[in-house]
Amino acid sequence: MLISCGDALIDFVPTKNVDGREAVMPAVGGSCLNVAIGIARLGAPTGFVGGISTDLFGRMIADHAAASNVQLGLATRSDYQTTLAFVRIVAGESHYAFYDAETATRNWTFRRGTIPFGAVEAVHVGSTTLVNDQGAAETTALIADAKASSTISFDPNCRPNLVKDKPAYLARMAEFAAGADLIKMSDVDFAYLFDEEPYQQRARALLGQGTSLVVITRGNDGAIAWHAKAGQIEVEAPKIEVADTIGAGDSFQAALLFALHKQGRLARQQLKDIGTDELRRALSFAANCAGLTCTRPGADPPWSREISWSW
Repeated sequence: MLISCGDALIDFVPTKNVDGREAVMPAVGGSCLNVAIGIARLGAPTGFVGGISTDLFGRMIADHAAASNVQLGLATRSDYQTTLAFVRIVAGESHYAFYDAETATRNWTFRRGTIPFGAVEAVHVGSTTLVNDQGAAETTALIADAKASSTISFDPNCRPNLVKDKPAYLARMAEFAAGADLIKMSDVDFAYLFDEEPYQQRARALLGQGTSLVVITRGNDGAIAWHAKAGQIEVEAPKIEVADTIGAGDSFQAALLFALHKQGRLARQQLKDIGTDELRRALSFAANCAGLTCTRPGADPPWSREISWSW
């Protein structure tokens, strides 16, 4: 099994009403839930770990996850309200306003001993759950239990408008990166975390501290990755007509994890030993899945029947 641990929420995505005026449409989202949904839709057994409300929106989240074959037995249901995020598209980028006080996601706690990590191939973490102290602490505890047997995947998926103390946040992201086997971030996240530092310089530093794979996605410019054995690899983004970019990075992450799983290269040692051609195929598959997600509104990653690949 693969599991994704973190945020589950409702995005209110921009649309137009019949009069052509601006409106919003509720859509299930949350970076870590999107990753779980993306993996499950592609066909790998997947579970979600995190807080899901029992309110109206929480039921929407649970129904959506179940319909995508995500296992929710490890999630924590509570009567705290659901996190809400309102989205605007500015210069092609998604910008968010979060309503996240006293929510099910914020009040999630890791129940030690409840996850059979020996049967978990990889654990993905990241995004808004890591901004607040409790979420970061609970995720750290989960990683400590998972690390011995499971590959750790990390995407900071930064949300600057939630960050109150940037130096502390940067230090926290560095700690999570130090414990990760696979790190993926967007070029926007990279700029927020590392300013104008060259990609390759930071990638070499991350590889030097034990990370096996570092990937940076760059929108229309495709993705670039660094691996200690396979070297530096670039893949192109598909040519598409963009509806919005919501969930594109999550779809890329999900598809990359799925592709590595299918190739038998997701376990820690197998990821260290992956070859250049294998990694290029996995990255290209991830880019194509992200591109398909961008052709439709909201975080709507592809199903296996919609995307083809060759191993």
